[in-house]
Amino acid sequence: MKLCYLISYDIRDDYRLSRVLRYMKGRGIHLQYSVFYCYLKPEELLKIIEDILAQIDEKEDDVRIYPMNRRFRAIFLGRGAPIPEGVDIFLE
Repeated sequence: MKLCYLISYDIRDDYRLSRVLRYMKGRGIHLQYSVFYCYLKPEELLKIIEDILAQIDEKEDDVRIYPMNRRFRAIFLGRGAPIPEGVDIFLE
C-alpha cells in the first residue's frame, strides 16, 4: 500500500545538495527547493532512505521524512510553484 511522505533536506555541501536534488526529482513532486511530496510503497521509501544515506554526510546534513495523512487538504500561501493539475496534496 502506498503512503504519502513529505521529504525535506538541508545539505551543507553544494555537490551533495546537487546530487540529492537530482535524485529526488525523479521520485516525487518538487514543492520547494528542498521539499518533495512523494507517494511511495514501503519498499520505495526504504530504497530512497538507503540511496540518500549513501549521498549525504550524516554529521553535516539533515534529511527529514514525514508521513502524511491524505484526509486533510493543505493550504498554500504565497508565490510558490503551483501544484500540477490533477494532483491533490493532503496534510494531517
